[in-house]
Amino acid sequence: MTDIRHELRKFVAPEFIIGEDARLLAGRYAKNYSVSHVMVVTDEQMLKTGWISSILESLTAEGIQYTIFSDVNPNPRDFEVMKGADLYRESRCDALVAIGGGSPIDCAKGIGIVVTNHSHILDFEGVDNISVSSPPLICIPTTAGSAADVSQFAVINDSRRKVKITIISKKIVPDISLIDPIPLTTLPKGLTAHTGMDAIVHSIEAYVSNASSPVTDIHALESIRILSKYLPLAYQNPENLHYRYQTLLGSLLAGLAFSNASLGIIHAMAHSLGGEYDLTHGECNALLLESAIEFNFSTCPDRYLSIGRALGVDYQCSDAEQCKGELIQALTKLRESVGIVQRFRQIGISMDCIPDLARNAIRDPCLATNPREPDIRDIEQIYARAL
Repeated sequence: MTDIRHELRKFVAPEFIIGEDARLLAGRYAKNYSVSHVMVVTDEQMLKTGWISSILESLTAEGIQYTIFSDVNPNPRDFEVMKGADLYRESRCDALVAIGGGSPIDCAKGIGIVVTNHSHILDFEGVDNISVSSPPLICIPTTAGSAADVSQFAVINDSRRKVKITIISKKIVPDISLIDPIPLTTLPKGLTAHTGMDAIVHSIEAYVSNASSPVTDIHALESIRILSKYLPLAYQNPENLHYRYQTLLGSLLAGLAFSNASLGIIHAMAHSLGGEYDLTHGECNALLLESAIEFNFSTCPDRYLSIGRALGVDYQCSDAEQCKGELIQALTKLRESVGIVQRFRQIGISMDCIPDLARNAIRDPCLATNPREPDIRDIEQIYARAL
């Protein structure tokens, strides 16, 4: 008879279709949801690529009207969400189609929250604070990283406080994600690197999360295996469709893992940096990763060693501390292989910035599932090591 306790865990995921030309199913699914006028949420950069035209054609072919909202910046602001919600109501839309990376998708989630719950987006910060489900949401991700298209998370920038707020609720899980590698073939190398490292951090934090489960573990470790192999290849060969498909698959698995196991200290600290200084989220995660592992490692060394094996580390160590060094060395090599080589001090972050950053990070809900509980001094030290 064993004393092992199998705690209750739930797993939430949307429908998704992955493969070439999945984006062209947008019109069919909009019709399946019996909607007549969708708001297409995207950004100006996405409009310039031309990929959006084929998606709009699929809507028109099914008799679906659309209104485009593209006033979305990286790290979407609260006022952008509110502006989009006003346009949604004025245009009498009844569904949302989000096209782009995490920013348009999170903005679309925010718009959906506002139009059905009739309150300011900042009122929904935290876990399970949404009363009414959003309108139908179809997501078409064009980066392999955020996995906002399959998660129950939305991150919005509070423009007054200059902090990112996290909204977590199964009521904002998209209805379907159409995961198509073709648009990624024009993704710039920098975005490939930053979004890919974001996905790897999703999997690492989900795997060591105190809310992990056997189901999230499977997704997290397989994501790490795939991304550690194919992200550098996609970075060097951006037009290779197979490499792009594999990074999307890795991002999808990472999203399924972290959406259900949640995240940890790296994301809490990256949210603080992104809110205050408008830095790229994936780059912040990548630059914090090694210092955060130094802090967390002793709490769950076996978990971190499994992450190393998924990365392909052939440990030559005699004790856990030496193995930690080999793991961190492998992650440093991976980060540098995709061109993320500068430190925070080189992008304008100094020791003077750290106290304010730490005060914001300590309040982030992602800290609730970090394997080791930090105090504000611990967070300051992690920031300092990452400089």
